[in-house]
Amino acid sequence: MKTALITGASRGLGRALARELARDGWHLVIDARDATALAAAADDIGGSVAAIAGDVTDPAHRADLVRAVDGGLDLLVNNASTLGPTPMYRLAALPVTDLADTFATNVLAPLALIQDVLPSLRERRGAILNITSDAAVEDYETWGGYGSSKAALEQLSNVLAAEEPEVAVWWTDPGEMNTEMLRAAGEDADSAPPPEEAAAALHHLVTTRLPSGRYRASDLAGAR
Repeated sequence: MKTALITGASRGLGRALARELARDGWHLVIDARDATALAAAADDIGGSVAAIAGDVTDPAHRADLVRAVDGGLDLLVNNASTLGPTPMYRLAALPVTDLADTFATNVLAPLALIQDVLPSLRERRGAILNITSDAAVEDYETWGGYGSSKAALEQLSNVLAAEEPEVAVWWTDPGEMNTEMLRAAGEDADSAPPPEEAAAALHHLVTTRLPSGRYRASDLAGAR
């Protein structure tokens, strides 16, 4: 049985991707900050699921996640993310302390988890899937804090792929999705596709083990 660790899996893309993998018989370790929402997600996902509530920026919580996959890990999905303060600020007014918190969740915590589980991923020729955004490469006003954190995650992924040739490293832009995060950003989430569409595309990426690199879910959907 393959094992995946998916952060931020209580809702949205993380939950939808977990359902895709559960249908394939994967054992899943999932996390989110809201214990009640995470338990509901675990029931919805079904199959073999270990739900561990906590904040990925907390080293003690990351240690709990690593212990939960002690038997071996095939896939790490760094999906947990934060927009930062909302309403979102223009860069001229963005508090630097808030930006530091955004980087802690969107960049430093994913790297810390990667460092913790790399030995297992190397041993099993596993994969890392880092969820990024078009905000990493586009000049959307008020998205500077979030976008710069995702740009950092992308370059981290790019270098990691060069350093770890035996591990597949993907950084993927899922596109707009009907999620609470998009709604919190003040966008029209109701007109966006459901996260299940992007999850199906990422499921294809995982199962076909495409080469390391940056992928857009819309391109992967067209290639299926």
